[in-house]
Amino acid sequence: MEFMLDTLDLAEIKKWSQILPLAGVTSNPTIVKRAGELEFFEHLIKVRELIGQKPSIHVQVVAKDTAGMIQEAEKLQAKLGGNLYIKVPVTVDGLAAIKQLKQAGFKVTATAIYTTMQGLLALEAGADYLAPYYNRMENLDTDPVALITQLAQAREQSEHKGKILAASFKNASQVTKALGAGAQAVTAGSEIYAASLADPSIAKAVSDFARDWKISQQRTGI
Repeated sequence: MEFMLDTLDLAEIKKWSQILPLAGVTSNPTIVKRAGELEFFEHLIKVRELIGQKPSIHVQVVAKDTAGMIQEAEKLQAKLGGNLYIKVPVTVDGLAAIKQLKQAGFKVTATAIYTTMQGLLALEAGADYLAPYYNRMENLDTDPVALITQLAQAREQSEHKGKILAASFKNASQVTKALGAGAQAVTAGSEIYAASLADPSIAKAVSDFARDWKISQQRTGI
């Protein structure tokens, strides 16, 4: 399993890169907007400095046409390099871009996946990651578990082994359901990881263990 952070907040990345078995950092234009005014490439270089060279960084193109996507991908690769994945939405032009980018040796994350057919086409086009939007699908009354399960089954039968990188979560339960359905990776905001470790039962268990240890050592005179 791979756990990624879906943010460009440097303070959160610094904090959680020291806590999580962090496989990467993902972003999209909305996340860039949320981060406030910033010099994009300088900011991404700071992200790389915080997480090290091994974790992946996923950056999305914003052009809507194939030629524009290719041009942006080339610029991103030239400016950032390293373990970089170009996020490309699975549209008609996006699918064409994925094919061309893979033929040129780029690492690609196929994103904005809402349907099984999108995922299947991106898989066969050679995408390295497939990013279905879990919560957004639920909001549209689409079953994300069924979609991820179908993609996982197709992946086993295909010569291409693009990983399912589930995204768009509102709680930890959705994350575990995505992994249980066959996703190899997930990306979530730091609040999701924080909530999953903040259950009062966890704190109580830790306190109980500390209390019992103290009592047992008093009895033995240690």
